[in-house]
Amino acid sequence: MSALQTPIARALAKDKAVASLAAVNAAAASFAALTAKLDYLSAEGLAQVRRAYKYSDEAHLGQIRNNGEPYITHPIAVASQCAEWKLDAQALSAALLHDAMEDCGITKADLIERFGIQVAELVDGLTKLDKLEFNTREENQAESFRKMLLAMARDVRVILVKLADRSHNMRTMGDMPRSKWGRISRETLEIYVPIAHRLGLNQTYRELQELAFQHLMPWRYQVLGKAVNKARQRRRDLMKRVQHEVETAFNKAGLSVRISGREKTLYSIYKKMDNKHLSFAQVTDIYGFRLILPKVTDCYTALGVLHQLYKPVPGRFKDHIAIAKLNGYQSLHTTLVGPSGLNVEFQMRTEPMHLVAESGVAAHWLYKSSEAYTDNSDNLGNQWLQSLLDIQDETRDATEFWDHVKVDLFPDAVYVFTPKSRIMAMPRGATVVDFAYAVHSDVGDHATSAKINGAPVALRTEVSNGDVVEVITSADATPNPAWLGFVRTGRARSKIRHHLKTMAQAESLDLGEKLLAQALRAEGIENMPAVDTKHQLLWDKLLRFTGSKSLDELLVDIGLGKRVASIVAKRMAKLLFESGQKPDPLLMSRERFTAHETISQGSVIVDGSTNASVQYAPCCRPLPGDAILGYLGRGEGLVVHQESCPSAQHLKYKDSERFIAVEWADEPVRTFEAGLVVTVNNGKGVLARVASTITSAEADINHVNMPDEVSGQETADLRFVISVRDAAHIESVLRKLRRLHAVIKADRLRVTA
Repeated sequence: MSALQTPIARALAKDKAVASLAAVNAAAASFAALTAKLDYLSAEGLAQVRRAYKYSDEAHLGQIRNNGEPYITHPIAVASQCAEWKLDAQALSAALLHDAMEDCGITKADLIERFGIQVAELVDGLTKLDKLEFNTREENQAESFRKMLLAMARDVRVILVKLADRSHNMRTMGDMPRSKWGRISRETLEIYVPIAHRLGLNQTYRELQELAFQHLMPWRYQVLGKAVNKARQRRRDLMKRVQHEVETAFNKAGLSVRISGREKTLYSIYKKMDNKHLSFAQVTDIYGFRLILPKVTDCYTALGVLHQLYKPVPGRFKDHIAIAKLNGYQSLHTTLVGPSGLNVEFQMRTEPMHLVAESGVAAHWLYKSSEAYTDNSDNLGNQWLQSLLDIQDETRDATEFWDHVKVDLFPDAVYVFTPKSRIMAMPRGATVVDFAYAVHSDVGDHATSAKINGAPVALRTEVSNGDVVEVITSADATPNPAWLGFVRTGRARSKIRHHLKTMAQAESLDLGEKLLAQALRAEGIENMPAVDTKHQLLWDKLLRFTGSKSLDELLVDIGLGKRVASIVAKRMAKLLFESGQKPDPLLMSRERFTAHETISQGSVIVDGSTNASVQYAPCCRPLPGDAILGYLGRGEGLVVHQESCPSAQHLKYKDSERFIAVEWADEPVRTFEAGLVVTVNNGKGVLARVASTITSAEADINHVNMPDEVSGQETADLRFVISVRDAAHIESVLRKLRRLHAVIKADRLRVTA
């Protein structure tokens, strides 16, 4: 009998445990788990959230999380976090419905009908783009983040719900397959942690850091955790003594203060050890105190009291009250040498500053009814959020957009001043050009020079704390492509790229129009048909043939070499013939038989202007006066080669359709680079005499190259890259070089096949 009782008892215990778990799951899945936190909502708002809960519960019916709980427990947990931030009924509804579109087949139209456009927009902003086809996972991820960030820029509640969602997923990651831990933790550290910090959500920022660290490096997390616990036990009495002495000092000074202990997170300890190559014993500021005071002036008074009590560590005082951090954070920081030589950090702030420091942008909802709440925090993150929309205006590629945004997602900053004493926060490493674009895009686009603290500096100069920066502009100036090599902010980078793309399009359109006109003349068509109602049908047929959306797009593609002008011209000639317009045989024969000569009336004129649509081949370095031809590279625009260039001849054999007639302008607008090879008798001072001769011939030396081992050899080849006006100028340089006694021969450096 007793032998039978054991299995029965086990079965009963198991049934009891299952019933208990079911009861816990039912409680977690019920609306009651959320109701207690919604007392700040109106009756109407509460009713809307209740409807969203019911709709979400029905949509997720039958879905189970990895830990065996009903799926609805996750939306409830996300909504609970949002309720702690006191978000409104629309945001709470979106939190409950945030997975409905992605996982349950519910459409945006369904949500609009039931909950209104704003809730639907919030949910849509939170929904990934898994249903679309992308070439790579990275491309999919970049497009999803762009969608989320743009929705966030329009309505910051999107990112608050997303951060609550990510927080709960990280808390329950132990239930997920271990294979996912690394990817999700890295994504959290690289994306969501910086966003939380950028928006001042320090509590969420610290929690996400810790959870990601715990799952990404579990062994290091455990070792550090044990070390901190041991240190905490050893220093417990010491910290109590510090707190007692500080409280006594403040009582004597008659200052009202609320003191709380603060401990560095394990992740921040790990990063400090990693970045500064320290052992755990060398990290001395693990512990600290936070002092909450009634007024701003009390914070500065408290600083004086502390500095009288303990000696400050030089260079460790920061005033973030006078100059707030990028995310709106305000506090006084000082590190003091306490009893037994222990370094202790103190932070002093007012209650409103503390609310903003912990909750950032969420403070807008959390404390908007509080008298202590300041208007300053109402605009937290607005400048950065607006910059997301600005970057989007100039960047259509998702990966490029995400690259720009990532640049801005870090906490370090320097603070500089405009000449009118306006303070501006810039990322560490930002240059004068970044500053110019931060002031206004027009200032950046037209910047020519700058002054820092009254002294002239280069535009690539990095700004430092306290600098007064003045940017000098000119109406004729335009962004330089070289700026992309040193700018630090996403805003500056996107503005420069946008300007260069716009400029390149305008140049390519102009070149494309010339090339099409030239190709039409070769087909016997004197003038390109006008873009009017009379020829509308003709242009429509041509655009259908080429697959272009507009005439401008077609001309840009021709200018960039993506389409061959002669093929388009042949099609147009055929369409014109079908409409009754015959080609001119005389014009056709003249153009076709002179297409290879510079006298051809259809030739493209090149003058050396630096632009995106015309490039000069580096293989042969053509000069004014050289016989040249133009190759319409695929997506590169027009590439000008010497007629004798072996590379050009090889391309002509393979792709003759893409070659067009080009000729030099009468007065080129700049100097050109050319290569020289000078064979000399090896001897003392020869290089100096050769260089002096080149300079005396009014040519600039851009680069010189000589063999590494010349000792013991009778001759050496010196190779130069010089700047000259034209082919006649380089011949003059060569004549002067050949007169030198040490020079055996001097020739223009030409590429070989």
